[in-house]
Amino acid sequence: MTIESTPKRTLYAYENQAENELARHIATTLYRYDRIAERRLPTLQDLTDEQVKLFWQQGYLVIENVLSEVEVERSISAIMDILAGKTIGPKIQFVGKKSDLLSIEERELAARKISEYIDHEPNLHSIAFHDDILKAMGKLFNEQAVVVQDQAILKPPTGGAEKPWHQDMAYGNLAYDKSVIGAWIALDAAELDNGCMHVIPYSHMDGAVPHYAERDWQLCDRNVAVVKDVAVPLKPGGVLLFSGLLHHGTPPNFSDKRRRALQFHYAPESAKKLTPQEYKRMFTNELTGAEC
Repeated sequence: MTIESTPKRTLYAYENQAENELARHIATTLYRYDRIAERRLPTLQDLTDEQVKLFWQQGYLVIENVLSEVEVERSISAIMDILAGKTIGPKIQFVGKKSDLLSIEERELAARKISEYIDHEPNLHSIAFHDDILKAMGKLFNEQAVVVQDQAILKPPTGGAEKPWHQDMAYGNLAYDKSVIGAWIALDAAELDNGCMHVIPYSHMDGAVPHYAERDWQLCDRNVAVVKDVAVPLKPGGVLLFSGLLHHGTPPNFSDKRRRALQFHYAPESAKKLTPQEYKRMFTNELTGAEC
């Protein structure tokens, strides 16, 4: 079996029936699948002042075509080289113990996230600093943008876990005094059944919201406006641009399809990191003492 063939079972799958039932309950109660993001730009060259205004109003934009087929293929190859150990330097987050993984296939199926790769993989560096993306960020920020985070988000087949609803800026390394913007780039088709992105339009207007250590560092489930959920399926090479304060998440992948994506975060050049005290006040329950 090659690394690109369909696996029989991912190491990321739920270990028992109770975990599987919980995951399916989450997928059906915390996400909806009947509202699809319809307003889409063909390319980033179509980003007008009106679209910039729309981005800051609703908190996101969907662009159909940003990466070419060749760029997508090179990005996937770069990710596989990292997982195979051919590229040294990037960080890989595995589910389970790395020492237990014996084959390349097992490494891929147990990998959840790859980060800090742009200095080690030229093909991924070129995506992070893609001319069209940087120009779009400059328009959105109205100033030069800087790359502040690089990740590959992997949701393997037949059990790739949910990423609970959250705000990206609630993760300390992205906590700035100005909004950051995420660029989530599909490498595989991101669809309703394999964990495409879901967003709550306009939720960034609520500002910083306390997060809790539940299944992840996340919004409290009962505070998620599921009724407003909009799913964002993407073809390979498509991109979701979203505010770092937008409420978003991805349900589990119970399908037999991969769902690999690149994610970069950009900040305006003038942005400054929040102090630990400011971060705690804004993104934790320090003021209220409320529990989830």
